[in-house]
Amino acid sequence: MNTLSSWLIYCRPGFERDCVEETQAKPVETTENSGFVVLQGKPRLAYKQLTFARQLLNLHAEVNELPERDRLTPLLAAIPASIERFSALYLEVPDTNEGKMLSGFTKRFQPLLEEELRKDSRLIDDPSLPRLHIFFPDNHRALIATSDPHNSAAALNGIQRVSMVSDAPSRSYLKLAEAFEVFLDKKEQALWLKPGMTAVDLGAAPGGWTWQLVQRGLKVIAVDNGPLKGAAAGHPSIRHLREDGFRFRPQRPVDWLVCDMVEQPQRVATLMTEWFIGGLTQRAIFNLKLPMKRRVAALHDALNKMRTAFNNKGIRYQLEARQLYHDREEVTVYLARKR
Repeated sequence: MNTLSSWLIYCRPGFERDCVEETQAKPVETTENSGFVVLQGKPRLAYKQLTFARQLLNLHAEVNELPERDRLTPLLAAIPASIERFSALYLEVPDTNEGKMLSGFTKRFQPLLEEELRKDSRLIDDPSLPRLHIFFPDNHRALIATSDPHNSAAALNGIQRVSMVSDAPSRSYLKLAEAFEVFLDKKEQALWLKPGMTAVDLGAAPGGWTWQLVQRGLKVIAVDNGPLKGAAAGHPSIRHLREDGFRFRPQRPVDWLVCDMVEQPQRVATLMTEWFIGGLTQRAIFNLKLPMKRRVAALHDALNKMRTAFNNKGIRYQLEARQLYHDREEVTVYLARKR
């Protein structure tokens, strides 16, 4: 009997190898640009410690050659009997053009499967229970998996959806909006993003991240030699300084530091470290632009140097990194001082 743990991980298409590398688990299925990987061997993976994984699932079974007329019967038979009840049912597809073509089917099929599971009292409203995921790589195949509510993403496909506002200066507004939703729960957002708090946005132009902060009631110093655009230009809660983001330092500490500058990841990480050790901010969200090759190594190098610097100073901190849905060749990092 095979007792090795099997994992199903969703990711941004093109980052399958990075998922495998950071988990150090045995790859079973890693098709390039598929948006998912199947791994085996690690008895325990921690979702919060994974950067390139959108979702972390325990894989239980696979159904091949799904019939066109009766998909319900084989799927119900494949759901593991060892897990008696589930808190939610997610029907999911890869984040690819081919996968999106299946989304219509999953929406139609969802209520049929839910009805059967509720009829058997297997699907109940208890958020402490595992979630049931049925993943369709194509229209003939399904992977049956579950997620631990304490060790996975809560959103469908592991993608936290956020809305664009019409007056945002750029689509980068969505990056910071998503970061707040991913790294902070609702209670933390209410506590740490209060109106009247202060923030610095390094490399602010054209103003997408600054505008996200302003929408939450913060007062922002936007630092960039380039211009702010649209509603961000001349807004009373924004002070725009045409200065070098690497040289600027505030006269007094701020509540938040955000940064989305296009620069070497090590240089940005060093800048964030200097601000944090100097007591210039309590929390930071910043992007690290990763090289096409050695992405995992470059990320680990940058973050490990930050950890070493903080540990040497005796600073207690929280440091998390994740490749968000709205990221491309970068990852977003959240840094907070612990009391």
